[in-house]
Amino acid sequence: MTENADRDGSEPRIRIGREVRRWRKSRALTLAHVSEASGLNLGYLSQIENEKAVPSLDALVAIAGALDVPPAWLLLDSAPPPRVVRAADRPRLTTSPGTEATEVDGGTSRDLRILEVVVPPGASTGVHMHSGDEHHLIIEGRWRMTQGDHVVELGPGDYLAWDPTVPHDVENVGNSVGRLLVIYPRHGRRDAGAS
Repeated sequence: MTENADRDGSEPRIRIGREVRRWRKSRALTLAHVSEASGLNLGYLSQIENEKAVPSLDALVAIAGALDVPPAWLLLDSAPPPRVVRAADRPRLTTSPGTEATEVDGGTSRDLRILEVVVPPGASTGVHMHSGDEHHLIIEGRWRMTQGDHVVELGPGDYLAWDPTVPHDVENVGNSVGRLLVIYPRHGRRDAGAS
């Protein structure tokens, strides 16, 4: 039986009782307050909170209004849990010697790819280009980012975004290991090779 299935094994149904109760209590409201504000019967609201009744859309909107939350928030109990990727479980990517890259999002993100890149002093990516916006957040070290005629040196906490269809290079110019986050679209990125 699924979490949202009825106890008698019939088709699953939307359950909002837990969310209604949670929001009501977080707002320090009684069922009587919600009943008065929503115009709904106190017994009916109790049945909804105890998963013995399923509200109509109009009732859902009235309850949400009484709780001062968007109606969709009352449906979140059925939402999938957050995706968690432990640092030790991150996929490791093939990189140049001495450089380590791990996929922070573990491939779970539908739209972005987030990499943590650790680079020894003096190492660089080499000039390359590809499609999709690319974002960099410096975590440690000193970095030189070169794109065409533009050269920028960055340190911890600095951010850079560029159009990666223009040939570019990222180099650790510090005396110690450098770390940065690289974020770009998961789909549509294709390396266009070095120039």
